[in-house]
Amino acid sequence: MKSNPQFIFRARLLSICAVLVGATLLSKLYFVQLVDGDVYREKADRQYSLPGQELWDRGSIFFQMRDGSRVSGATLKTGFTLVIRPNEITEPEELWNALSPLVPLQKDAFLAKAKKRSDPYEEIAHRLGSETAQAITERSFKGVSLYKERWRFYPGSLLAAHVLGFVGFDGDARNGRYGLERYYEDVLSREGSSGTYQNFFAEIFRGVKKVIGPERTEGDLLTSIEPSVEHFLEGRVSDIEAKFSADRVGGIIMDPKTGRIYAMALSPSFDPNDFGSVVNASHFSNALVESVYEMGSILKPLTMAAGIDAGVVTATSTYFDAGSLTLNGKTISNFDGKGRGRVPMQEVLSQSLNTGAATVALRLGNNRFRSYFKELGLGEETGIDLPAEAAGLVKNLESGRDIEIATASYGQGIALTPIQTIRALAALGNGGYLVTPHVGVAITHKSGVTRSIEDLLKKSVFKERTSEEISRMLIEVVDNALLEGKFKMPHHSIAAKTGTALIADPSAGGYYTDRFLHSFFGYFPAYDPRFIVFLYAVEPKGVTFASHTLAEPFMSIAKFLINYYEIPPDR
Repeated sequence: MKSNPQFIFRARLLSICAVLVGATLLSKLYFVQLVDGDVYREKADRQYSLPGQELWDRGSIFFQMRDGSRVSGATLKTGFTLVIRPNEITEPEELWNALSPLVPLQKDAFLAKAKKRSDPYEEIAHRLGSETAQAITERSFKGVSLYKERWRFYPGSLLAAHVLGFVGFDGDARNGRYGLERYYEDVLSREGSSGTYQNFFAEIFRGVKKVIGPERTEGDLLTSIEPSVEHFLEGRVSDIEAKFSADRVGGIIMDPKTGRIYAMALSPSFDPNDFGSVVNASHFSNALVESVYEMGSILKPLTMAAGIDAGVVTATSTYFDAGSLTLNGKTISNFDGKGRGRVPMQEVLSQSLNTGAATVALRLGNNRFRSYFKELGLGEETGIDLPAEAAGLVKNLESGRDIEIATASYGQGIALTPIQTIRALAALGNGGYLVTPHVGVAITHKSGVTRSIEDLLKKSVFKERTSEEISRMLIEVVDNALLEGKFKMPHHSIAAKTGTALIADPSAGGYYTDRFLHSFFGYFPAYDPRFIVFLYAVEPKGVTFASHTLAEPFMSIAKFLINYYEIPPDR
């Protein structure tokens, strides 16, 4: 039986038409549900809109679980504003009696507004839920209306508050005031702009990669914050503050190879859903980025690494420790003032000897020492995507005097931000290079296109073999010196160091003798680190050394990360 050519032609034509219709419907469905979904939802809620009202809108911020799934960190919540029209109300007290079982209202305040006979509009209550709104709507009160409203909502409450920041009013406009909300304002904000909506298909074919530039790039922000890790760090930081009555405690967990920040916590903290109740506004600032401190002995490994890298010392080199050293008419000494005689450089880290760090710095010479510290980014901004980053105070490195170089070698006389410090310390374990710390990972645009915004550029500071050698020395510190080896892990190598710094006395000059800043850092697995952890506490009470305040919290964090990410043993 021969095929009918006309029949075949018609069949093919119908098939092509069916495919085209299907593609058109799918395309329409995509734009209706995803691209223009908000528009259609607003049309459905028009009965709750004021004439000319445009509901406030803002992009979302997402955390990222270890499996890559997203968790909302900052979003929008929708509710209703209760409004009365006093010029239509004849019996204010009766209306209050009817409304008060549905909405908590202060009688005097309500009646004062309801009795403004010529007033056509008074807002009575905000952020009412849908059930309450439905109950009010069903009663059809004369002179009463409900209007839809939106506000910023942080589902995790205090979780990552200093990273997120919050949205507040600046005059009549709402914008980001701290944290990511402020830094990525151009990405998250929607008000007063049509945005720069880019064609979905055109972007794919052109391979557009630019995200942040002179034009607005509206979208949602995906971050590297892992909520379970953040929650654990916040708990430990809060415990330290409570146990030692510290003025401030903070911590950072970062990938030393990429600069991705998994957690960043400060205590005291605040709830961005209720920031108006915070009495001390200084609690809003992110001290991990904005404040500088003399960090103390956690800088000794940087000094030692510089000496090893330049070839002026090795781990087995020795020096004579007299317990003190006089330079430019001023004397520095070890924490206990005691000398150890001739000791190898390993003991400079194991026993935290100030004279040993100073000896390494002097062997390097002022210019070379200063050059290494500048190459490590000390005294400059890291470029982290959080606002108001401080650059640090390292003017003493320029003095040309041996005494300033000596004190800087063990972390006194120069002041750094915690983020600057962890960035430099990461170079010890990651092969010797600087990374850019960052929280933002990608932006998802309204079109559905997601584009990376990570800056993964690296700058080499130390040779790779220097990184291996200093890591070996810091493993020795943990295995045998830190509280006599109490925290040695049998199956995982950890490289770490404590720091106890004197706090400067701005009124009398010099330093307080009874006020300290404690710090601690460590990375693991030591020769191929997945994480670097930094902790610090300002003026902890009743204890002198950081080994007694921060070692145990650090180890609990390390064990949590090893178990949570199932990091295999390395020894």
